[in-house]
Order: sequence, then structure tokens, then C-alpha cells
Amino acid sequence: MPNSLIAKIHPRFAVVLHDLAMVWLAWAAITSFRWSFETWRPDVPMFGPEMALVLAAQGAVFWVTGLYKGLWRFASLPDLWNILRATILGALAIAVTLFLYNRLATVPRTVLLVYPVALAVLLGVPRLAYRYWKDSRLDFLSRSPALRVLVLGAGRAGETLVRDLLRENRYRPVGVLDDNTQVRGARLHGVPVLGTLEQLPELARETAAQTVLIAMPSANNAQMRRVVALCEASGLPFRTMPRLADVVAGRSTFGELKEVAIEDLLGREEVQLDWTSIRGGISGKRVLVTGGGGSIGSELCRQVARLGASSLTIYEISEYNLYRIEQELHREFPDLILEARIGDCGDAVACERAFATARPQVVFHAAAYKHVPLLQDQVREAFRNNVLGTQIVAEAADRHGTECFVLISTDKAVNPSSTMGACKRAAEIFCQNFAAQSHTRFITVRFGNVLDSAGSVVPLFREQIRAGGPVTVTHPEITRYFMTIPEACQLILQAGVLGKGGEIFALDMGEPVKITYLAEQMIKLAGKQPGRDIAIAFTGLRSGEKLFEELFHPLENYQATTHAKIFLAQPRSMGWSLLGTLLRQAELAVRDYDEDMLRRVLVQLLPEFDARPADTEATVLPFAARPS
Repeated sequence: MPNSLIAKIHPRFAVVLHDLAMVWLAWAAITSFRWSFETWRPDVPMFGPEMALVLAAQGAVFWVTGLYKGLWRFASLPDLWNILRATILGALAIAVTLFLYNRLATVPRTVLLVYPVALAVLLGVPRLAYRYWKDSRLDFLSRSPALRVLVLGAGRAGETLVRDLLRENRYRPVGVLDDNTQVRGARLHGVPVLGTLEQLPELARETAAQTVLIAMPSANNAQMRRVVALCEASGLPFRTMPRLADVVAGRSTFGELKEVAIEDLLGREEVQLDWTSIRGGISGKRVLVTGGGGSIGSELCRQVARLGASSLTIYEISEYNLYRIEQELHREFPDLILEARIGDCGDAVACERAFATARPQVVFHAAAYKHVPLLQDQVREAFRNNVLGTQIVAEAADRHGTECFVLISTDKAVNPSSTMGACKRAAEIFCQNFAAQSHTRFITVRFGNVLDSAGSVVPLFREQIRAGGPVTVTHPEITRYFMTIPEACQLILQAGVLGKGGEIFALDMGEPVKITYLAEQMIKLAGKQPGRDIAIAFTGLRSGEKLFEELFHPLENYQATTHAKIFLAQPRSMGWSLLGTLLRQAELAVRDYDEDMLRRVLVQLLPEFDARPADTEATVLPFAARPS
């Protein structure tokens, strides 16, 4: 027999021998003890036919109940319950077997009652002793002592975390904190509930805790900010279990411990969406995503694949980004019909070929230049990509009978002060007005800043903190609306279902966040103190940058939709012939690199936009009313 096979069989074989030996010992000892009270006892050998039947019956029950599937190294309460069940069923099997053999002539009835209890002890104690020995041995061999931890949250997540920590040798839970006063004094697997979350700094000192683990996956952002503030007041490092939404979406595993991310503090509360209608709008459909390798585009591709699209075409100008998302989707969704195409939305021939090949029923147009300061003095590239590129893709969708076209826009398109915002608003105007000329439903989705997207402030701050600072903020009072990448994509999907054509949808973004607060929190989450370890420098507003962002123009007369968190802006119509004339002028200006002409076109499209090259301080526009 090969050595590998022997090594595989041997541990199980040893366990079987041990258990059968315990069966023999329990049956022989109890039978002998019971007959010792009688003046007459039958002559039953300890290794005779009767014992063979006992071993066979009990061994068969062990096998059927799966007793040998568990490992002694991880013996626990479920294993002990399985042992007790196996011994009780074994006693019944033995009684039936011996009744058929000799009508139980040599077996006192008391033996059948005591035997399962004695056998359960003989089988369970060695298993628990072996696990204790292995744990103690690993603990002894470990050079670093177990880390003393406090667990925040006594709910189901906290109970699971404490149980898992007790199995580890790296951590030693010394207490649990929870605001529910009814659990005060209770114990989770022997670990006491010491007090409320407010007592964390005090109890951290009293218990000599070395770290804090947050087991509150259902906590909202306000609660997480409070918990993080308490952790920072304790001076201890802290980690958290992932949110339930991240676990359900597959972005994290339930038992994972991770650092608290800025998304946990600033990300909005999860918006409840109509997934039935969203799935109905995507499942079985041919979908094309432009800019599918970017932050928003790649997440859209993941969610479209998860919703059961029949095919997905990714149109992306960045070769590396396209390769990365293609490899991920091939790995995660091997049955998805996937086509990855390198292409520029401003290339009409390439777009035409992509649409002719894919014949998409749903298009998500996420391709755009979005960096405000970078585009401010590059009007030609901003207009060519964000406006004329949108026109090319939209017209291709119309020619090929696309059912739904969703334009990904931004709150910077509202009352724009930047070239980027003005070009996105021009793209909105085109799609709104083109909807009346086409059978395709053209829908615009507008939202604020996306946390941790490529080129956003969060990666910049993270890099500045890693370099030792300073963290640069343009103005002490500057604010922005924030949402997470998954939420932004879910809004896009929901709007695609709600829209009938020509609408602009925007999300109720909650309260704006001060960028200074964002910088301070990121510094603290990095384990440093703002102003002491990492400086915050204010550099002044850049050209085209607003102090406050707006979600709706005052003339758009927003109204509610069937979704409580999604609002509808009324379109501002424009003569189709005039729009066509202006866009043809823009095409010629792009060809001739005439940026002055492009600025004049933008002013005619958006009379409120100041298109003059900005060499002075940026204009700060007032904050418009937000839907409540």
C-alpha cells in the first residue's frame, strides 16, 4: 500500500480502534458491575459472540451518524451532541440485535440505560482533552502572547466573533461592550459583557486591552462615526467586521476583520432598490458599457453580470483597465458571453463596429473625462470626449435599435462653473432632446462624488498621508456630496428601469461632507493625529471649482418619483435644429483645434456658463436648495 494512502487512512483507523475499545470497555464494565449485585451471573465471555454483536451494532451506528467526519482537533458542542445521539441510537441497535440473538437473556435492562451515558463520556472526554492539549501546545509554542481584545457588540455578529477568537491563539477576548443594558453581566462563551460603548476608554484601561474589534455589521454611518470616535479616545488600534451589504454582495466574507475604511464613516445609508424590476431590465439582455474599465464602469459590469445579462460588451480606451476587468469577469462569471473591445467613443467608425457586432439592447455610457482642474484649460479634449463622444455613442444606439441608453452624469453639470461640468451638461442637453427624435429611451443619471474612485480625493489623501503629509485641501469650508461606487451603480440600474425617456434622475444625497472633515478622519484612520503627525494645508480654490456643489438647477423643478430616494429634474428643452447647428460648429472647431469657438458654443448651449479662460480665483456659486 502506498505510503500516502497509509498516512491518509491511519488517523481515521486509530480513531475507529479507540472508539470500539471504548464500546468494549463501557459494555464490559457496566455489565460486570451490574451482575456483581447478583448471586448468580451468566457465563458470558468478554470476547465472545455477544460482544462481537455489540461492537458490530454500535460501529454501524457510528458510521451512519457520521461520527468519523469530525476532527478531534476541532471537537466542539455539535460533536458532543453527535456522540450522544450515536450512543443512544447504538443502545437501541444493540438491544434489537441481542434480542434477536438470545432474547436479551444475559443483558440486564439497567445496562441498556446506563451504557449510552457512560459511552458518551468515554468518547467525548478524550476528544476534548486532545483539543485542549493541541491548543495548549500551540499556545506554548507560539512565541508571541495572545493579544488582549475588547469586542464591541454583543449581538449575533459579536457572539460569532468571540467564538472564533477563542479558537485562535493570537487573540484573547477579555470583554464585550454593548449599549443594550439587558445583556450587562451576561457572558458570550465565557467572556463577560462589561458595560456600554461609552465606557470603552475606561474599560480599555481596566482590562489592559491591546486592541478593539468592532462586531457591528449593521451599524449605520452615524453609529460607526461614534464608535470610531470612542475607539480613538481609547488610544487602541481597532478593526471591524464588514458590513452586511458587503457580505451579501460578495465584496467581503462574514468572518473577515478589516480596517475601518472612510466608506464606513462617510458612505450613505444603503438605499433600498427594486431589484425585481432591475433584474427584469437586465436579465437576458445584451448590454454594452462604455468606459467599462473605470471605477464606475467596472462596477456596472460586475452588477450587470450578476443580474444575468445574456451578453456583455465592454468598450474601453485603456488597454490595461480593459484587460483587468475582462480577466475578473471571466474568472467570476465563466458562463457570461463577454466581449472586450478597445476603442475611443470619439471614433465613430469604431463605435459603429462595436454596436453592429454587439447589437446591445441596453447601453450604459460611463466613458468620460472627469478631472475638473485638468480639463479646465483643455476645452477641445473635454468637448470632444464628453459631448461629441456622447453624441456618437447615442446616435449609434439609435441606429441599432437600442432599447435604453443611460448617460452617467455628475452634479458638476448643475449651474456649471468648470469646463468639465459644462461639457457634461451639454451632453445631458443632447440626450434629453435626442430622446424626442428616437425610439430609444435616453435617460440621464446625476450623482455626486464617488468615494475612492480613480482620480478622486480619497486616493490622493491616502497617498499624501502615506508620504507623511501635508494633506492638501483647497478651502476650509469646501463641501461635497459623497456616495459609494456600488450605490452609484445601483442608482444607475434603477434609473434605467424608471426612465421613460428624456429624464434626468438624481439621488437624495443626504448631507454634504466637509472635505476638511474627510481629511481629518482619513488621518485618524491611518493611526495619526491631524496637525501633529500629518499637517492639513489649504491651497485655495482652483479654477472652475465650486465651494458647494448643487444637485438641481433652480429652473429644473425637481419632483418625486416612485422611489423615495430618487428625484426627477424637469428637462429644459432646446430647439433641435439649433442644437444640431451648434454641434456641427463644435465638430469643425474640434477638427481645427479652435478652443475659442468651442467656448462660444458652450455659452450658446449654457447662457449661465462663464467660458472665459480663468486665470484668477475660481467663481464660488451659491448653494442651491436640495430635495428634502
